[in-house]
Amino acid sequence: MDTDSLRAFVAVADSGSFSQAAERLFLTQSAISKRIAALESRIDAPLFDRIGRRITLTEAGHTLMPRARQILAMFEDTQRALTNLSGRVHGRLSLATSHHIGLHRLPPVLARYRKRWPEVSLDMQFLDSEQAYQGVQSGALELALATMAPQTPVHITAAPLWVDRLHFVCAADHPLAHGTRLSLAALAEFDAVLPGEQTFTRAMVTDAFERSGLTVGVSMSTNYLETIRMLVSTGLGWSVLPETLLDDSIHCLDVAHPPIERPLGYLFHDHRTLSNAARAMLEVLEASRETDGNDIATR
Repeated sequence: MDTDSLRAFVAVADSGSFSQAAERLFLTQSAISKRIAALESRIDAPLFDRIGRRITLTEAGHTLMPRARQILAMFEDTQRALTNLSGRVHGRLSLATSHHIGLHRLPPVLARYRKRWPEVSLDMQFLDSEQAYQGVQSGALELALATMAPQTPVHITAAPLWVDRLHFVCAADHPLAHGTRLSLAALAEFDAVLPGEQTFTRAMVTDAFERSGLTVGVSMSTNYLETIRMLVSTGLGWSVLPETLLDDSIHCLDVAHPPIERPLGYLFHDHRTLSNAARAMLEVLEASRETDGNDIATR
C-alpha cells in the first residue's frame, strides 16, 4: 500500500471529484483513476460509490480513511524531520489564511518571507477560519492564519498576533445613522448583515447581544467582509466591520458598548514536526506582531 495511492485516495475523498483531485496533485485524471484502482485491487474492495456525478465513500472507504490520513501524516512528518537536519530552508509550505488576513495583514509578511527564503514553495489556500482550524487538526495544513477560536482545540497551539477592533456600521441613510450613543437594544430592532452562523466573528457579535438578553435578527449572511460592506452600504442592514474596511460608503455608529475585538493569529498542531520553512514563517509572523497584541500562545 504505497503512499502515492493513499494520497490520491484522500484527495478524491476530500474533493469529491477525480478531476479536482488530479488538479490538486498535479496529475492527470487517468493517473488518479489508476492509483485508486490499484488500491482497490490491493484491499479487494471498492472505495467509492459513483452515482451519476456524485462520488461517496463506501464502507471500506470510511474504514480506510482515518488510517490513510494517519499513515500519510507519519510519512510526511518523518520526511520533515529528516529534511530539517540539513538546516536548509526550502521545500513546500502548506499555509492557509482567511480572506481578510490574506488581503489586509499578510502581504508585507509574504514579501519579507519570499525575499529572505526564495527556495520555499508556498502552497497557500484561502479558507474560512473555521475550515483552517479543521485543516490543521486533520494534518492537511502545516500552518494557518485565522481568527482565533473562543476555545482552542486540544493539541493546537494558537498564537494571536493582531487585534481587529470591530465597528458597528450602517448605510448613511439608514434610520440608525441619525442616532447617538445607541444601545444594543436599538440595534436589535433592525435587521443585521453578518458572517455565517458557524463563524467565530458571528458568535462574538451575537454573544454580546445575548448577554443583554437580546436577539439579533440576521437578514443576510456571507463570510466575505468586503461583500458585507457592500450590502450594508445599500441599506440592507447594520453590521460590524474592522477598521481596515471602513470607508465613505458606510456610516460608523456610536454605540454604548465596549468595542468588540477579535484576535487574529497563527496556529499549528502540537504533534506535527514543523518544517524549517514553517519555522521560518513563524519568525516573520512574530516580527509582525502588534505591540499591543497578546504575546501568549494558548493551548
